[in-house]
Amino acid sequence: MAKKKSGVAVPDDYAEVFEALKARVRQSQTKAMLSVNRELIQLYWDIGRQIAQRQQNVGWGRSVVDRLSKDLRSAFPDVSGFSSRNIWRMRAFFQAYSPASENLPQAVAELETLKLPPAVAEIPWSHNTLLIEKVKDPVERHWYAAKTLEHGWSRAVLTVQIESGLYQRQGKAITNFVATLPPPQSDLAQESLKDPYLFDFLTLHEDAVERDLEQGLTDHVQRFLLELGAGFAFVGRQVPISVGDEDDFLDLLFYHLKLRCFVVIDLKMKKFTPADAGQMNYYLSAVDDLMRHPNDEPTIGLILCKSKERIKAEYALRDINKPIGVAEWQTQLVESLPEPLKGSLPSIEEIEAEFESEDSP
Repeated sequence: MAKKKSGVAVPDDYAEVFEALKARVRQSQTKAMLSVNRELIQLYWDIGRQIAQRQQNVGWGRSVVDRLSKDLRSAFPDVSGFSSRNIWRMRAFFQAYSPASENLPQAVAELETLKLPPAVAEIPWSHNTLLIEKVKDPVERHWYAAKTLEHGWSRAVLTVQIESGLYQRQGKAITNFVATLPPPQSDLAQESLKDPYLFDFLTLHEDAVERDLEQGLTDHVQRFLLELGAGFAFVGRQVPISVGDEDDFLDLLFYHLKLRCFVVIDLKMKKFTPADAGQMNYYLSAVDDLMRHPNDEPTIGLILCKSKERIKAEYALRDINKPIGVAEWQTQLVESLPEPLKGSLPSIEEIEAEFESEDSP
């Protein structure tokens, strides 16, 4: 039965149809933006190819590229991106992703058949320029491009991930996942952890205790989640679990949306000991029994310690049947700074305010 709204009869299914059409419009807008970006990236690739070929074959130099930049801007006054500097970037872009970049020239037909990696063609030009300037290894560069596309990283986030060496840290935690989780869950879980974790947004005194570390991480939970990586959802800190006549408390509890499981994080201000693995094993058994939903995957534990001996950690995890990872965390100690710098460095609040001002329109 139709309802009247402002004097007009509205079909019963109008709201449902309207929401579906809104979703379709948004989908179309997204596809259109991606299509425009792909065309722009392909254009820049083609321009870079032309410059690289002619520089190698007929000696095009800076003066010719400057002239080309001037003529392109004159021919297309409403189109940005044709500065001399950006045209040289296009050349570097072509060479960065060309298998033949080190032995040009070769047949023009062969060069024209070269294709960009899919992720590179999808991410914005500003991200690509950052990658070719900051990441020289092609495998590592492809990895960052794929992760950017997968997680929708902004240029600022991509910069942080590159500068923190995420590629070298991802999946490097010591774990027993292969023995305790079925594939592909074990592979995905391994890839979800890293070593070390970098908490550069924290400043801790040398006499700080675990509760100070925990408080700092939860005070800056947005940056903590960024460092943990995609998929982690914060559940709580000091989460109680009732076993017997006493309550125990989990330092930090997360739920991983891709792994479909709880993740217990135990913070240590000291070097890893085998007893830490036994304690985590107990926590995981309790969470699996008291909190885990029947459709959830087994709970995973992550012990974050100040330092560790790899062999000792591997032995400690070897015969435990619960999935546990061990990784180090790093931050800056105030006492380790030279005296003249103490008090002259910006506070966390000042740094955050600066980031907020940079992100404002």
